[in-house]
Amino acid sequence: MELTEGIETRRSIRRYTTEPVSDDMVRRMLELAMYAPSAQNQQPWHFIVVSDRAVMLRIMEHHPFATMLREAARAIIVCGDIRQAKRPDYWPVDCSAATQNLLLAAHGLGLGAVWMGVYPMTERMDALTMLFKLPEGVYPFAVVAVGHPAEKPPQPKRFREERVHYGRW
Repeated sequence: MELTEGIETRRSIRRYTTEPVSDDMVRRMLELAMYAPSAQNQQPWHFIVVSDRAVMLRIMEHHPFATMLREAARAIIVCGDIRQAKRPDYWPVDCSAATQNLLLAAHGLGLGAVWMGVYPMTERMDALTMLFKLPEGVYPFAVVAVGHPAEKPPQPKRFREERVHYGRW
């Protein structure tokens, strides 16, 4: 799949088949996620890969929009680590870029994925910090559900000319 086609056709997938996602596919998605740009090349991300259904159900208890974890083959928790960061205020931006790369990588591998926001919702962050026993200075940023898609949402046109300003507003 051509890069531009992949960007245009990637959709948030919330329904999955029962087919497992291989460790090789997960590793490849994580490799590509780590190619994301980051402030001063700090790469403050860590990823927790979850395949245990009981743990995914526990995530659902703390995230009101995580019901797709009931069917997803894997969940990937994207975390930001500020412990040795030169620019600790940029971790959410850096983790956003890594999460987008993760979504595009899943799509490129024929998988479906959806981004469920955790940061900046304090109650979600606190719950996932406790659930995964994150060390101090490491913050949960997002949960990404991954699996083989059992749906194909329509591809809307998203370009809005009125949102583009040249030179000034």
